[in-house]
Amino acid sequence: MKLIKILTIILIILIILIILIILLIILSILFIQSNLTGKAIENTEFTHTKAICNATNFCQDYEIICRGNEVIKQQPITGAVIQHNEDWQDPRINPKNLCP
Repeated sequence: MKLIKILTIILIILIILIILIILLIILSILFIQSNLTGKAIENTEFTHTKAICNATNFCQDYEIICRGNEVIKQQPITGAVIQHNEDWQDPRINPKNLCP
């Protein structure tokens, strides 16, 4: 009789441990999905260069740092300039969009 009670208690403890392990795995998966998937690139900054032109077709290259669609910083690149003819048309689709 005593052995049956001990085995029953051990069995109950094992069942509780298995349930806790399953819950831990489920919570870990939910945590990873909610905090990593999709959010890993959400606040990523990226850098590129782009020529910015004024009304007289004077263009200068800039180093542009973006976070999403927001410009964080733009810095002119020394010596990277060109003066186009007055009839020159910018062939870019959307030259004013600095953070595509």
